Parts: sequence; C-alpha cells; structure tokens
Amino acid sequence: MNDNQTNIEKIVMRRVRLIRLLALILSTATLAILTFVTAMWGIGKEVWVARVLENAPADFAHLPGFFFTAFSNTGLLVQVLVVLTLISLLFLIREITRAFYSVFTPTRA
Repeated sequence: MNDNQTNIEKIVMRRVRLIRLLALILSTATLAILTFVTAMWGIGKEVWVARVLENAPADFAHLPGFFFTAFSNTGLLVQVLVVLTLISLLFLIREITRAFYSVFTPTRA
C-alpha cells in the first residue's frame, strides 16, 4: 500500500514540476517572441529592408563592415530596435536551451 502512495506522490510531483517549468518557460519565451516580433515590425516600418539587402556586397568578407556601417548610419530608433531584437533573440535561444536541458536531464525520485 505504501508503494502505491509513493508512486502516486512521485507522479504528482513530477507533473507539478513539469507544470512549473512550462509556466516559467512559456512566460519568458512568450515575452521574448512578442518583443522580437514587435521590434522587427518597428524596423520594417522605419527602414526599407529590401533596399538595404540589395545594397549589401556579394562578398561575405565585406558583410560585417557593411552591416556595421548600415547600423551606425541609421537613426537612434532603428538602433534601439535592432539591439532589442538581438536581446530578445538571445533570451529566446536561452529559453529553448533550458527547455531541452530540462527534458533530457534525468530527474531524481
């Protein structure tokens, strides 16, 4: 009889931990996705992205310099939106990594 209670307790606690983990991941990941999408929309409203990409050099070695120059020659709003986009992308990558890590890490009973 005690074994059944222990198994039930293990199952319930495993589910509680999973729900707690999902709530943490979903809230941070959702915020990161919403921030990313909003910042990308703002960049699209402020900059004609297709023209920037048309002016990009064909040689990959010159791309970092081109994008740095393009970034430094834009307005403050676009610079803030680009930084916000990169930060939200990093947060999203971090949350996805944490989710994979928690799934593949064995739990202690």
